[in-house]
Amino acid sequence: MSIETPIQSSTTIQRESGPGCLIQALWFIFIGWWLGVIAIAIAWFLNITIIGLPIGLAILNNIPRILSLQPPRREIQVMHVGGETRITESSLPQRNFFLRALYFVLIGWWWSAIWLFVSYFLCVTVILIPLSLEMFRLTPFMTTLKRY
Repeated sequence: MSIETPIQSSTTIQRESGPGCLIQALWFIFIGWWLGVIAIAIAWFLNITIIGLPIGLAILNNIPRILSLQPPRREIQVMHVGGETRITESSLPQRNFFLRALYFVLIGWWWSAIWLFVSYFLCVTVILIPLSLEMFRLTPFMTTLKRY
């Protein structure tokens, strides 16, 4: 019979790792803006075919990476248990699969199309590119409630 030592303190932080802002900006200017449109068009075509739906959703869930090399956020949890420190790293916790599927069927498929259109329009204005990139980062959430 083992006795667990209670957690004395726990800290959770979100971390992003990936290329710097300059590399992301250059990628977006030279590659991301046109590759993103192609990826979005292919994803929507695959979503219509039903058979291609998993691939289409995977593409839409990776739009931030395709457009500007934005990596998914990771969660790091630091726990002090007894005299020992434990560090764990994982992807962000996600909502229930069935809730996400229901959301996509009822709302996500049409809402994400509007969201992407507005995001892309803001991107063309140049001055609103930072807002546009943040909207693109939220695309997986708007499509399937996936935290990116």
